[in-house]
Amino acid sequence: MQGKMDQSIAAFKQTMVKIRTGRPNPGLLDTVHVDYYGSSVPIGQVANVSVLDNRTLSVQPWEKSMAPKIEKAIRDSDLGLNPASMGELIRVPMPPMSEERRKEMTKVVRHEGEAAKIAIRNLRRDANEHVKRLVKDKHASEDDLKRSEAEIQKITDRHVAEIDQLVHAKEQEIMAV
Repeated sequence: MQGKMDQSIAAFKQTMVKIRTGRPNPGLLDTVHVDYYGSSVPIGQVANVSVLDNRTLSVQPWEKSMAPKIEKAIRDSDLGLNPASMGELIRVPMPPMSEERRKEMTKVVRHEGEAAKIAIRNLRRDANEHVKRLVKDKHASEDDLKRSEAEIQKITDRHVAEIDQLVHAKEQEIMAV
């Protein structure tokens, strides 16, 4: 159960990387897919994505012919980015975030945090049901049930607190930019 909760937190952290704060992060383009000889592949499989400066990402295609396709894929994505091709290098400037956009991003972060907490609570429920089944089948005692429920709750509380910390840190990052 703890391993699954750790996986939930890892997935939540991956989601947080993709939420734009104003600072460029190469993970921001992970969700953008490009048509590569008939297959839809992530940009990271056809180009090197890196941070050029504190307001710009650079995308360096491994094949020159891919540059226009990559540029179009970034422009067509729902990220609101406007890439500019400079020879073989594609520059992706990060537009400054308006106050309205910051508030919107904060809501998204809170929503994702709540979804992660729900996933952890569902894991808690499943673990508690499993222990109750063991007691019902006479494989564990009532004392084991109480101890297990207390331990499961401690683990759940610890993971929920970690998500709250991550949400708070991301909100601070969004508002600081």
